Amino acid sequence: MTESRKDSFIESLADLVIGYLISLLFQLTIFYFYQEIDLPQRDNMTITLWFTMLSLGRSYLVRRYFNRKAMLASMKL
Repeated sequence: MTESRKDSFIESLADLVIGYLISLLFQLTIFYFYQEIDLPQRDNMTITLWFTMLSLGRSYLVRRYFNRKAMLASMKL
């Protein structure tokens, strides 16, 4: 049985929220050690949001690809 597109999206969205928070924390930590990088908090959040949205698309497409691959393999049996 395959996963629905809605379920794939919800799982990817949950992964995205967790990834966003981890990425933001990690970025702030790295920028702290490289003190020549001085960005306002809003810019840090915006940069992280762009990468997070890219990650959502990637995660969803990869999940759908492997889901379809599994479905086609099960149809051959």
